[in-house]
Amino acid sequence: MTKANGRKSIFITGAASGMGLETARLFHVKGWFIGGCDVNSAGLKALEAELGAENCIVQTLDVTDRMAYRAALAAFAETTDGKMDILYNNAGIGRGGPFADQTFEDIMAVVNVNFVGVLIGIHEAIQYLKATPGSLCFTTSSSSATFGMPGIAVYSATKHAVKGLTEALSVEFKAYGVRVADVLPGLIDTPLLPPGAVENAPKDGIFRAIPPSDVAQTVWQAYRSDVLHWYVPPELVEMDRAGTLDPEAMREQLAANSLFGNASADQN
Repeated sequence: MTKANGRKSIFITGAASGMGLETARLFHVKGWFIGGCDVNSAGLKALEAELGAENCIVQTLDVTDRMAYRAALAAFAETTDGKMDILYNNAGIGRGGPFADQTFEDIMAVVNVNFVGVLIGIHEAIQYLKATPGSLCFTTSSSSATFGMPGIAVYSATKHAVKGLTEALSVEFKAYGVRVADVLPGLIDTPLLPPGAVENAPKDGIFRAIPPSDVAQTVWQAYRSDVLHWYVPPELVEMDRAGTLDPEAMREQLAANSLFGNASADQN
């Protein structure tokens, strides 16, 4: 008898904190078996203690290590009879600042974790998703995928890549009966944010601080839906539309309100 014992299962990267942690908690309450991975081994131990060892399998994982990712998925599949109802690619890092001032090492770290890690996860997990009727491949994108954001250019670029990948695979994976979707969160109160970001955020409006539990609820809703892009908060869809319909206006608006845009204008 497998550890999951016939329960539906979700494999979550970045599960030790923030959106991943809240998703693990919610799906546990819903009776699912949880696979939780992260580079934060202490956080994973706390998660295992909270959920109970019989309800989860936790593993330390660097999502940029393909062989380690393959092994983590295989260990998870051993507990679920080879099934996976949801793959949640959530692990991510954020390193910002003016692009010209960033080290190339920081740039590639963001690319490797935020995009290459997603590519590895989906490529290695598709066999389990294909083996599970009604499965969902779900990934954390970002509100910065609505338009390229100054100050976090590389991070924003990786999230645009995630969004585009989601759209393409949502078509390709129909042949396997696997659904594909993503979430584009705005300002979420997680450890990824710099100090003071939540305290200085507006109390309402599109860039208000959102609890990570809202994203967890979105993952739950997405499993029962065929919606492609999920916006948290929902008003972010208007920003996505505006950037698509009039990118020049969006560019000028961002430049007018950005220290990076103003600095560039001064130099020119």
